[in-house]
Amino acid sequence: MPPHSHSPGGIGLPPSGPVFLCLLVALLQPASPCPPPCLCSSDGLLVDCGGRGLSSPPPLHLLPAGSRSLLLANNKLAALGASAFANLSSLEELDLSNNYLDNLPAGLFRDMSNLTKLSLHNNSLTGMDRDLFQGLGGLQSLDLSLNGLASVPLGILDEVEGLRWLSLAGNRLRGLERAAFEPLAHLQHLELGHNPWECDCNLRDFKHWMEWLLYRGGKVDAVECTLPKDLRGRDIRGVPVEMFNYCLQLEDENRGGGGGGEGSLGGLPCSKGGLNPSGAPPISGGDDSSSNTGGRGGGEAPADCVRARYRPVSVRRAIGTVVIAGVVCGIVCIMMVAAAAYGCIYASLMAKYQRELKKRQPLMGDGDADVDDRDEKQISSVA
Repeated sequence: MPPHSHSPGGIGLPPSGPVFLCLLVALLQPASPCPPPCLCSSDGLLVDCGGRGLSSPPPLHLLPAGSRSLLLANNKLAALGASAFANLSSLEELDLSNNYLDNLPAGLFRDMSNLTKLSLHNNSLTGMDRDLFQGLGGLQSLDLSLNGLASVPLGILDEVEGLRWLSLAGNRLRGLERAAFEPLAHLQHLELGHNPWECDCNLRDFKHWMEWLLYRGGKVDAVECTLPKDLRGRDIRGVPVEMFNYCLQLEDENRGGGGGGEGSLGGLPCSKGGLNPSGAPPISGGDDSSSNTGGRGGGEAPADCVRARYRPVSVRRAIGTVVIAGVVCGIVCIMMVAAAAYGCIYASLMAKYQRELKKRQPLMGDGDADVDDRDEKQISSVA
């Protein structure tokens, strides 16, 4: 028999030795790579780079194709480049919590169009660019808790109008603009606790917006006031709206006086980029970044004007005023009816008493006449 036999079809036997081992190793290799030092799930959908002591992102271009979740929590990330998450359109979850991020470039997430959950919990953010969330039209959950945020810029939430869950707890927020949150028509859960809220006129309009959110079934945690002193520790949701009526008077005074100081509520007269005299937002025909980003161009509106540019009419306050006026009028009417009824009853009783008195007077007169006759008879008999 020849040393190398062949099968009837003319195909040789499977190779053996080193050639076979090489083929076996090639077949056992993962279909997609995993960026070191991360761990990837067998299907490549989850990439876990958390708790690896990373001071910069791993080579994300090595992410398995179609990855859905990228976990970068519990590292030492302090800065991210503008293209750090470029070409990661398949990601649906990004966790950057528990790092040292203090400044994020505008458009950082612009390529992550399918992202639905973003966590920036427990970082060092003190400010956010208005275009930070550009491209995140499908975002549903955003965690910005435990940072150093002192404000939420107008327009920053315009790109994430589908947001359903938002946390701003544990920051340095003293007040919020209602206009910044009005695009969130689908929001269901809002966390605002552990902030140094100043429950003054600057928070009045946002209080109305929170009441609207609660009215349509949303949830808001406690918003405890730190100032003024008479409201310290109270939840602003339970503060009667009538306590803010003085704000309207101050606004009228400021508008009538042609401006105000730093703490004025009406703000300075608005010009190009702010409000028109009727109080409506300006109609912009081009780039209005100078009026929103705080630029120092020639058409910049005063800061107070931008802050007070939205002056909604409080339907709740109007209804409350009508209800209170109705209750007061009702009480007055009841008192008047009661007084009239009391007067009628008193007059009726007095009339009855007078009739009885008149009936008794003739009887009393006859008795006196009899007494007089008896006295005369006694006198005549004695005489």
